[in-house]
Amino acid sequence: MVKYQDEALDQTFAALSDPTRRALLARLGERDSLSVSELAAPFPISLPAIMKHLDVLTDAGLIVREKSGRTVACRLTAQPMQQAMNWLNRYAQFWSDNLDRLAAFVEKDPWPTQSSTPSPAQPNSQASRSRAGSARGRKKSTPPGRKPSS
Repeated sequence: MVKYQDEALDQTFAALSDPTRRALLARLGERDSLSVSELAAPFPISLPAIMKHLDVLTDAGLIVREKSGRTVACRLTAQPMQQAMNWLNRYAQFWSDNLDRLAAFVEKDPWPTQSSTPSPAQPNSQASRSRAGSARGRKKSTPPGRKPSS
């Protein structure tokens, strides 16, 4: 099996897999820069937990932290997201092409209408015989409990 190796892409998707981290990125997307305390304010988790999430986002290259005095500000970076979008767009194009071919096939050979299906009075020569009886009988089940030793 071929393994796709792109550590940056793996880190991006791993960082995006958590809803808290996605919410942090969404908040950063609304403003140019936010302090860590401003980012943490709406979340019902501790500041150390927020810091751990920010570490993951920083390691993935999704945010940049800048310290000015005692304040640490965070801002969004776009390059890792662009790489993820390029990867996803390849598969979106693949599925779009396949669905277009499926639509063309269905439109080319439409399903028969109700008027062309045989009525119950008309036997269908291609009818399935799945309701026909089986030559084999059903197996009898054993009574509950332990099986007798032989």
